[in-house]
Amino acid sequence: MKLFIGEGNPHCVKVLAVLELTGVKCDVQLVNHEERVVPYLTRPVLPVLLLPDGQHLFSPNTICQYLYDVSGQKASEVCNQWLEWEATDLQPAVLQALHMMSLQGKQREAAAVIKETLGYLEQRLSKASTPFLTSDKISVADIVLWAALYPILSDSGFEAGDLRFVRGWFDGIGVLPACQAAAQKILHGKNPEVLKTFLQKLPTTQTQRRDVPTNSSPAEAEDTEHVMSVQEIEEAAQVWSTGLKDCPEVPQRKHPILPQKGKRNVLVTSALPYVNNVPHLGNIIGCVLSADVFARYGRLRGWNLLYVCGTDEYGTATENKAREEGLTPKEICDKYHDIHASVYKWFQIDFDFFGRTTTQRQTEIAQDIFWRLHERSFLLDDTVEQLRCENCQRFLADRFVEGVCPYCRYPEARGDQCDKCGRLINAVELRNPQCKTCKETPVIKSSKHLFLNLPKLEGELEKWLDQSTGSGDWTLNARQITRSWLRDGLKPRCITRDLQWGTPVPHPDYSEKVFYVWFDAPIGYLSITANYTDQWEKWWKNPQQVELYNFMAKDNVPFHSVVFPCSLLGAQDNYTLVNNLIATEYLNYEDTKFSKSRGVGVFGDMAKDTEIPSDVWRFYLLFIRPEAQDSAFSWADMALKNNSELLNNLGNFINRAGMFVSKFFEGLVPEMFLNDDDKRLIAQVCWELKQYIQLLNKVRIRDALKCILNISRHGNQYIQVNEPWKKIKGGDSDRQRAGTVTGVSVNVACLLSVLLEPYMPTVSQTIRTQLQAPPTCTAAMMTETGRFICTLPAGHRIGTVSPLFQKLENEQIEALRKRFGGQQSEEENDKGETPNTAAADTKPNAGVELNSPVNVKADPERAKQLNALLTEQADKVRALKAQKAEKSVIAEEVGKLLELKKQLALAEGKSPEPSNQKAKKK
Repeated sequence: MKLFIGEGNPHCVKVLAVLELTGVKCDVQLVNHEERVVPYLTRPVLPVLLLPDGQHLFSPNTICQYLYDVSGQKASEVCNQWLEWEATDLQPAVLQALHMMSLQGKQREAAAVIKETLGYLEQRLSKASTPFLTSDKISVADIVLWAALYPILSDSGFEAGDLRFVRGWFDGIGVLPACQAAAQKILHGKNPEVLKTFLQKLPTTQTQRRDVPTNSSPAEAEDTEHVMSVQEIEEAAQVWSTGLKDCPEVPQRKHPILPQKGKRNVLVTSALPYVNNVPHLGNIIGCVLSADVFARYGRLRGWNLLYVCGTDEYGTATENKAREEGLTPKEICDKYHDIHASVYKWFQIDFDFFGRTTTQRQTEIAQDIFWRLHERSFLLDDTVEQLRCENCQRFLADRFVEGVCPYCRYPEARGDQCDKCGRLINAVELRNPQCKTCKETPVIKSSKHLFLNLPKLEGELEKWLDQSTGSGDWTLNARQITRSWLRDGLKPRCITRDLQWGTPVPHPDYSEKVFYVWFDAPIGYLSITANYTDQWEKWWKNPQQVELYNFMAKDNVPFHSVVFPCSLLGAQDNYTLVNNLIATEYLNYEDTKFSKSRGVGVFGDMAKDTEIPSDVWRFYLLFIRPEAQDSAFSWADMALKNNSELLNNLGNFINRAGMFVSKFFEGLVPEMFLNDDDKRLIAQVCWELKQYIQLLNKVRIRDALKCILNISRHGNQYIQVNEPWKKIKGGDSDRQRAGTVTGVSVNVACLLSVLLEPYMPTVSQTIRTQLQAPPTCTAAMMTETGRFICTLPAGHRIGTVSPLFQKLENEQIEALRKRFGGQQSEEENDKGETPNTAAADTKPNAGVELNSPVNVKADPERAKQLNALLTEQADKVRALKAQKAEKSVIAEEVGKLLELKKQLALAEGKSPEPSNQKAKKK
């Protein structure tokens, strides 16, 4: 073997260090950076490993892995995950930071980039029990990450904040003679200045492809485009030309779905929605919709996947709701279970089974787990002081008692929390407590309860958590919340309640009690699966073959990462535990909270009445999905995203591609003769497809959606530049060019129909129907890392093409905003005016003409929101002008910009000028 390296290239440090550590015999040759070692590449690349059979390896990480494999040291799965993280997250950040430091002199900005990325590594190292990334022995991952960071962290003048664990690990690797020798040979010391020659040969934008924020503008997205290499372009064109061949279809589901040997068996759950109310948009995106997207994606990939959910029906809140509505708890559960099922059906949530927890199977499984915990001495009993209403002859659960808050003196504090100051309360601490049912004053009495002995299970839980979080995909907030529970040591947790509505405790000493809902509810996943198939244990007692994904909002994390796992670990019955815990932050409504009682926000049963299609609701909720921080639903933003991203970007491209085939080529896909521009587009689309798959594999649902929009944005630009509507009128060569552009575009549209399926299933099916897409196209393009191929060859006949989306008008959106605003209707009712019903809301702008010179009450919150939208729209207009888009397209976006300015003026209490009125020059 022969290894070719070059000076000043940090990637060469990796392979030299690994070569020395593994002891593999290899001839090392130092070459000039301009020398093209690999003959079939159009550009010089280093490092390169020439194998004995004449093949070349020129990916640094692949070379490192190969050398380790040859030496007999096989990389573990955890090791491979670290290598993937280095390639996708760390390496781009390091190169960007080096550009800033060496070529731009921006030390502070470079430090910020590195600090942000290394936060993840710091966290992982802080809880590691070994000196290296994967074990007590140094691995290829340690060398690769160390070498990537060497040019940054070895610079004494570089400060990236407190990275104590990263620094300790880095220094420990750096003292190895092999690492020191490799760094000295390639970088000649510790100054990143030596990297200038290497960095100057890299396009700056290549190192800046970062996750684009949710609220970023198209212009910002354009600034971060991936730079295509000649090799990537040629490879993508070759894959495209292979066509469908003998590709199978995605297999149809056959129930019951059971784990299969040799397949990827994925079990998906959503946190069970509580049955006592209608779910609002935040509930829907936090649990069921996010899980549905991932489940649909998994099925497209051919995974053997089961998605179960159901309503959580026991507990205090159900009893409360039953009393409010004059029904029995069973009647309340039946009523709201049907409402939930109807809401999710309208939102196209494709469960394999949607069940409930008030079943005999729930009782059997919960009681079995209880007895196993009891027999293994993982339960404790203790006496708890509680409030008891002698008039009602029962102990009062937290939600059945109100009183004066002991902290802020709020008179309507609940027995568990004060809504005014937010403090947690023990019910016996309330001053002047009252039973909510009869208003009598309760007395304090003792009650004996059972506790899960979490401290006794803590060691086993820690061991499992290290393995699960190390090998699975846990969101950052899930990791942080779990660690915060463990930081100060676990405490025993009560698992029983003095209620009637719940799973009975089978122990004779506690026969009048039921299980506390947070012990009982997660067991609902098991019982719901058991009601789906009597072979449920093949899913839930099969951790060797099953991957479990839990989806939830962040408030549910500790019960899924600590309490429920401890129950299953203590039961010692080979239960399947969560491998991937996916938690969202909170979704607010127009900068406030959803409130059914105040009429604030959109709830699931109301969305249908807006006449906005469920696919549009799905799109917008997923576009603003609160993945890393809280986000807010906004009517104005929903309209903007619908009109710009769906109508003008995605829908515009797909409709134009199909219409060109129908109008210019009689419905038959024309022949395609690819030139460099066509191949470049194909390569760009292929790259976005691979990003889409990588992101969804990691359950980064919102970011993957941006890949779809990027593809259609590339497609629109491609059509604009090539102008097939003009070339079709020219000579033979022009007509041929129009045919190629049309054929490539309609094939991109076909790919988009596949990628949209998890997000917008009805739109996806509509596109495929319009294009008469072959059923095998999905499986063909979604294999492994993704393959963009020509699925609609020349001569393929498409169907009837029609627009996919409708514009959301300002009057329509303003009416909806008022209808669901809550506060507006209360003010109107106070004045004796018409309540804010759907009929009342049909008046545009509540009777105020936009251009009329009237005094309008200022709305600072609305103005703040519109300011942000105005900035985003202005960025979009600038981007379109820079791209030299069609004048009609620019004019439409400018019209939206002017409309936003008028709305902003109204929100600021000003009288807006008519849109056609020009400002007078001074």
